[in-house]
Amino acid sequence: MLLYYMIAVVDRAKSELTASLFRQSGLSMISSALGRGTASRRQLMLLGLDGSEKSVVSGVADAEKARALFRSAWQQLSIDIPGNGIMMSVPLKSVAGRRTLQYLSDGEQKGGSPDMTFEHELIIAILNEGYSDLVMDAARSAGAGGGTVLHAKGTSTAQERRFFGVNLTEEKDIVYIVAHSDEKAAIMKAITEQAGPGSKAGTICFSLPISAVAGLRSRERDLLFPEEQAAAKEAPHDPVE
Repeated sequence: MLLYYMIAVVDRAKSELTASLFRQSGLSMISSALGRGTASRRQLMLLGLDGSEKSVVSGVADAEKARALFRSAWQQLSIDIPGNGIMMSVPLKSVAGRRTLQYLSDGEQKGGSPDMTFEHELIIAILNEGYSDLVMDAARSAGAGGGTVLHAKGTSTAQERRFFGVNLTEEKDIVYIVAHSDEKAAIMKAITEQAGPGSKAGTICFSLPISAVAGLRSRERDLLFPEEQAAAKEAPHDPVE
């Protein structure tokens, strides 16, 4: 059975509605965190948005529940329209323990491994608090459209708070950036070169594959899960008249 970690980034006023959609779709391990967008004041004015306060709602779903959640988000959040938030599914490669798998899959334990080749990836950057603008400037210089910032607290020991000769603070920012796979390497390289280890930001970044996404502002394509993508490639196409 394929499981997905569903992530929705929405305006904070839509947090409760989004969480209720997660519950109604039968998702497990639902959580919500506060964040903020990285759009500039000019971009917010152009999009007609009042502010950049965000909520990040997440949970675990199988493919059927993931599709149900996407459908609900289209209908009630208009998530497919750019500017209304973004929703994505990240495939889970492994789960620790049979009981955990039973809980996340409602007792079903069918095997299966996800195809780890996708058109989009989620770049996660972990950095010292207060340097998210530096990271986003670097990301935008390589083609990133925007991101979401979460606040977190590090758990490193006193000896671990120095990395490449730079003092790392306990307070952290986490930046989520959704990127197309062919742009990911350039974005991560720019972040590392301009705000990576050795800088005051001390940014460490990595990426996760995204199997489906809704709400991107550019290069939007049809929402297809891996098995549907394979079927679409094999299906005969009508000739163009």
